[in-house]
Amino acid sequence: MSQPPPLSRVTIAGPTVYVSGQLARGADGKIVAGGFAAQARQALENLKSALETAGCGFSDVVKATVWLTDATDFAEFNAIYREYFAEPYPSRSVVVSGLVAPGAMVEIEAIAWRGA
Repeated sequence: MSQPPPLSRVTIAGPTVYVSGQLARGADGKIVAGGFAAQARQALENLKSALETAGCGFSDVVKATVWLTDATDFAEFNAIYREYFAEPYPSRSVVVSGLVAPGAMVEIEAIAWRGA
């Protein structure tokens, strides 16, 4: 049986919250089916859940980093991202690369601010 990775889902350092990369894993721990849009929404829902554990929400995110496995998904990702984030949007980087989890098409990590 494999062990979970050696990381914290959420780390709180003073007023700053660091959320590890969130994949499109469903409640069963498997990457969700349904294509890119389903995976993007699940990864963002997982990010939302992680932020909530630290008393934060999307409006508290100051920086996001996104990995896509296919650059052609960029426009669709932006449309879905707008469903979760509102202006002023956080700073963001998007990288196209392979992901460690087989079948994963998107991963997103975030830094949030719990300050005044």
